[in-house]
Formats: sequence, structure tokens, C-alpha cells
Amino acid sequence: MRDSRFLHIIRKYVLNKYVLVCVTFGVVFVFVGEQSILKGIQRRRQIRQTEQQIRATRADIEATQRKINWLRSTDSLEQFAREEYYMHAPGEDVYIVKE
Repeated sequence: MRDSRFLHIIRKYVLNKYVLVCVTFGVVFVFVGEQSILKGIQRRRQIRQTEQQIRATRADIEATQRKINWLRSTDSLEQFAREEYYMHAPGEDVYIVKE
């Protein structure tokens, strides 16, 4: 008796053609196709990552531009060459101390 009531409820509500159509469309909208909700979420995540990369790249460009402006003077260019590439003037001794 209880099983037949359960089957009746399933037939009446779950196997209803309107419910099946709505569930099918819901599955299609969420999981299938290029315009699905999951694809949209992935695209938004990718856009946020790309925007973060753009901000980081712009910060690097600004830092490089400041360094270029600093290196345009002769004194700072000489200082940079001595510190980064261990260059020295003729007849000058250079001692490198590693910490």
C-alpha cells in the first residue's frame, strides 16, 4: 500500500511533463553550451586574473620608467654601473664584499 502511494506521487509530480521540461532546460542552462552558467563563471574568473596581470604589468612599467628617468643623469648611471655590473674607472681597485 505504501509503495503504491509512493509510486503515485512520483508519477504525479516527478514524471509530470512540465516538470521534466523545466528540469531539462535547467540542466541545459547550467551545464551545456557556450552560454552556460558554468562557462560564465569561468570567464569572469579569467577576466579577474587578466585584470590582476594588467595591474601588475602597469606597476612594473611605472617602476621601469622611474628607473629609466633616474638613469638619464650621468652620476646615477655611473652609480648603477658600479653597483650592478661591478665596473670601475681605470686605475681603480674594486673590492666586492659578499654578505
